[in-house]
Amino acid sequence: MWLRVSCNLAFDIETPTPFILMLRPRSGAEQCIERDEFKTYANVPIIEFTDDYGNLCQRLVAPLGRFTLFTSSDVKTSEFVDVNFDAPFVEIQNLPNDVLCYLLPSRYCESDRFNDLANTITADQPVGYKQVFAIEEWLRTNISYIPGSSDFPISATEVNYRRSGVCRDLSHLGIALCRSLSIPARMVVGYLHILHPMDMHAWFEAYVGGRWYTFDATQTGQKGGYVAVGYGLDAADVAIFNQFGPVAHSLEQRVTVKQIKI
Repeated sequence: MWLRVSCNLAFDIETPTPFILMLRPRSGAEQCIERDEFKTYANVPIIEFTDDYGNLCQRLVAPLGRFTLFTSSDVKTSEFVDVNFDAPFVEIQNLPNDVLCYLLPSRYCESDRFNDLANTITADQPVGYKQVFAIEEWLRTNISYIPGSSDFPISATEVNYRRSGVCRDLSHLGIALCRSLSIPARMVVGYLHILHPMDMHAWFEAYVGGRWYTFDATQTGQKGGYVAVGYGLDAADVAIFNQFGPVAHSLEQRVTVKQIKI
């Protein structure tokens, strides 16, 4: 399917403020970008760079007053996520070098604390995709997905204690559980077609069978319509914007996703 995704951001800037943004999706194995638009409603220099995870990032200094950003892309993506229950576990010595970092504990994914729980969840499952699928089902059943319930990232340990969270929080716990089984897992942030309520969305991917597969405990079935914007170890790596200095008050964050053709 072809989707048109957009994000409109507005801030009240009290002093010139440096921003690092992650708002432009890139073409990859699961999506193709046909049209891309990024603009500000102020004449400011914008420098684009690629971070350590391959994400397209923009840096600028926002001027005083109301500062507005707009980005829009036309993206071809799948109507259904790929599923492969036979995808095997990849031995550590056979993992690509750039995947190895997704095996380790990170700020919000303390995978070294979840080995017992992960083994309990995946007992009797063959190693590989079916282990991750069991983790996704366990999250869906045991952790309540409550949009808007958390304004800041919390760690996998806290999510497991609270037994509830937003999409980002469920992803943190899923990633930690996968990594505790030596399955590489990473956080993804982006857009999702027919998300309620509409906003930026987070899910996770696991590396089995020699490639990355999508998992999202906040959704049911195998529906697609995902558009990835950023990848990283956890939420610390995939914020759509970071601002530095005095707090710049957010006035608007409006996200839209609509199908434009099959």
